[in-house]
Amino acid sequence: MEKLFIKETEDSPRIEFDYENKLFEISGRSLPENAIGFYEPVLNWLSQYSATPLELTIMNFKLEYFNTSSAKQLAKILLMLEKLSEKGHKVIINWYYQKEDTDMYASGNRFSKLISLNFSFIEM
Repeated sequence: MEKLFIKETEDSPRIEFDYENKLFEISGRSLPENAIGFYEPVLNWLSQYSATPLELTIMNFKLEYFNTSSAKQLAKILLMLEKLSEKGHKVIINWYYQKEDTDMYASGNRFSKLISLNFSFIEM
């Protein structure tokens, strides 16, 4: 499966999905003007990945900030991963946050209550 890499900009996160190296990570700031368009290749990649997923998928979220439209897209990503889990594949979500960033911790906590996945909260 081809690697998906999107370079981080001031308004959009770095996306690195690498099947061979078992790396799935979204990091940086997510406030693109068109969140649906930005996340479309990510959702398409995950859809393809769902056909032949790894035995264990560890998704790392290392976000500094995201806006409401990005939150909706992140929820879609999490829902896709939840479906994988429901099919018997192990999925772990690592939610990274800065110690002083209670908002980012709270955002991850809200997602963890909405999605039936194993969340680990990791202070950076």
